[in-house]
Amino acid sequence: MSMFNGKNPSADAKAIRTGVGIGALVIVVLIIVFNCFYKVGEQEQAVVTTFGRVQGVKTAGLYFKLPFIQQVHKVDTTTRGMQIGYVENDRTPLNGYQVPEEATMITSDFNFVNIDFYLEYKVSDPQKFLYAASEPEAVLKNLAQSCIRSTVINYPVDEVITTGKGQIQAEVREMLTQELQRAGIGIELVNISVQDAEPPTETIMQAFKAVETAKQEADTAVNTALKYQNEQIPNAKATADRIVQEAEAVKAARIAEAEGQVNRFNTIFEQYKLNPLITKQRLFYETLENVLPNLKVIITDGTTETTLPLDSYVNTEE
Repeated sequence: MSMFNGKNPSADAKAIRTGVGIGALVIVVLIIVFNCFYKVGEQEQAVVTTFGRVQGVKTAGLYFKLPFIQQVHKVDTTTRGMQIGYVENDRTPLNGYQVPEEATMITSDFNFVNIDFYLEYKVSDPQKFLYAASEPEAVLKNLAQSCIRSTVINYPVDEVITTGKGQIQAEVREMLTQELQRAGIGIELVNISVQDAEPPTETIMQAFKAVETAKQEADTAVNTALKYQNEQIPNAKATADRIVQEAEAVKAARIAEAEGQVNRFNTIFEQYKLNPLITKQRLFYETLENVLPNLKVIITDGTTETTLPLDSYVNTEE
């Protein structure tokens, strides 16, 4: 009895070959079908090429392409980070180490300083990112270093280490943005910030720390003085107002007294115009009374012995 149950062995082999061929064809068809579709994520963009020539840029979604003819190159468009002047390393106590050839720079007063930056960027044009430069991120880093050095050299070392960091960041950001637009590598600057700035040697570092401490103490002294000033100014103003008010009161009293004296003088002058002799005598007697209040004054003509006590005369006149 034959092992093929009486059937022709050649027919069975042919059937097997046919089945294998059909299976292979189905697999090829499935591969082609699956190759016709591709998906672009939310944080991606895709550049589609036909025989190496760019046909377009696709955003998030599901798309069809010609298998083996068209190629899809996906580009991540999320924000990325880049360290300049240092390298992160969790194995070291400071969580990183400095790169002197990137960090060390010269300042306007011909001092050296180590300054580190953290740069954030993202792909703004996937086509330029893929084809404008072979290593666009390396170009970005070189441009950033150039802008940083061109900016830091305009500042003295104490400003670079202390008060000038914000201004340096702003100038570097503006300059690097312009350079990236000119370079046209499809990268957009998101932000760049100073991570750290310090002198290159320990001795200079200690000196700058001492200077910074002195500046902080000076600021504290100034703030204390301003506080004392703010406390004393209201008291001084109150005292000044009281003195002014007292002076105004004295002024008013003096003016009233002077006006009274003027009125009295005018009254006497009117009487004088009516009776000049009598007025003169009265003024004379009043003056003697004021000057010699305790004396007895006798008036005589030099030939008689008749006496006239001044006080009686004055009383009679009054």
